[in-house]
Amino acid sequence: MAKIKDVAREAGVSVGTVSMVLNHDDYGSTAIRAKVEAAVEKLHYVPSEMARNLSLQRTMTVGVIVPTVAHPFFAELVEALEEALYHLGYKTMLCCTQKKENAEHTFVTMLKRQTMDGIIMGAHSLDVSLYENLDRPVLAFDRYLSDEIPIVHCDHEMGGRMAAETFLHHDCHHIVQIGGSENVKTPAQGYHAACNEVLQAHGVQTDILRLPWNSFDFAEAFQIAQELFERYPDVDGILGADIYVISCLQLAQQRGLHVPEDLRLVAYDGTAMTQLGRPITAVRQPIEALAELAAQKIVNMIAGKKDHLPWVLPPKLLPGATC
Repeated sequence: MAKIKDVAREAGVSVGTVSMVLNHDDYGSTAIRAKVEAAVEKLHYVPSEMARNLSLQRTMTVGVIVPTVAHPFFAELVEALEEALYHLGYKTMLCCTQKKENAEHTFVTMLKRQTMDGIIMGAHSLDVSLYENLDRPVLAFDRYLSDEIPIVHCDHEMGGRMAAETFLHHDCHHIVQIGGSENVKTPAQGYHAACNEVLQAHGVQTDILRLPWNSFDFAEAFQIAQELFERYPDVDGILGADIYVISCLQLAQQRGLHVPEDLRLVAYDGTAMTQLGRPITAVRQPIEALAELAAQKIVNMIAGKKDHLPWVLPPKLLPGATC
């Protein structure tokens, strides 16, 4: 297998010149670049990615922090992020924080030690102090970390209004929302506030059933559904993340309720699981587009480039059989 010194000998240039030509598109004269490229082709030389990354002071790796990939939203998000980063020339290092102590701290330490080039952070951890005064690229996904760290997210207020208008169209009288923990600062809280504002302006009774912190399991979702029906027996409309609405649908059927005649359901996230079989009415976050946007922005941050790409993308309403 040819080495870089063999290419230098064949091209009649120094090893440093070969390295600069291979790692920088604008280095060297046309004649020198032609010699190096011809030698590379003749010797079938494959550059060392590790050496190239050391030369560029990059690892070409981005860390992605999420609570879990068992949750359908984060599963779709991670898949879309990995694909988007791959097409931009980056590998993905995944960290799931749920049920793991210090996992997030370890990732941030790796970033400080330049083991990765940047982090896309979407976990629901409560300690955001480790991101303070961090002079390495960090992008928040639907999380507020600090005033200095930008956030990519869906227009949740628009999503909340979409859900509210859907319930109003069907003359619902008591809407219960299943909301995340108030301890987590996230733009997603905006869809609950927007939905409440619209519904209450039309005289509709609203309540919010808050989830425990870091609750993402299907078993927990079914328990939440049971609590909801016990606490609010007159509910005729439910809004919440996909797994909670699906749990409510299953439990409603067990209780003899007819959907949508007795109860109307709107899922928020609109992952693929809401469209299997009998589709559930859903507010769909543009997960793929958000992932592509986040990937492009973190790569631009790593390269020190400013861009004029948006930070917020609109959702859309997916019609279904539950509302």
